[in-house]
Amino acid sequence: MSIGELLAATVPMVRTLGLVYLETTPEKAVLALPDREEYRNHVGGPHAGAMFTLGESASGAVVLAAFGDQLSRAVPLPVHAEIDFKKIALGPVTATATLGRPVAEVVAELDAGERPVFPVAVEIRREDGAVTTEMTVVWTLRPND
Repeated sequence: MSIGELLAATVPMVRTLGLVYLETTPEKAVLALPDREEYRNHVGGPHAGAMFTLGESASGAVVLAAFGDQLSRAVPLPVHAEIDFKKIALGPVTATATLGRPVAEVVAELDAGERPVFPVAVEIRREDGAVTTEMTVVWTLRPND
């Protein structure tokens, strides 16, 4: 089962919004939010809540791809998020999430008994390539006690 299939099966909001997983690697995840009338805002673009969910979901996909092999000893959790809306988003949008620290560095902290914290940067773009939204989601790997 791919990461996209796993998340669609276990996270109801992914199914609700119809998020599409285009690429998922330990360094980057790319997700698309289709243009649906029921998720539009007052200016005809995707609602801010849908955009946030798209960005957070993309960040979670790259975290799962990078640290899925650590799930037996730690739980990935988002701890903080910031979002900046730069331009009006209209139509379908795509989020690209990029892991902000090397995987080996984060795992080394976990190995040392620490609770690593690391950022994931997200850009959301319209079909014309314009960046509409920038987001940072800070994640942690909480060791299982």
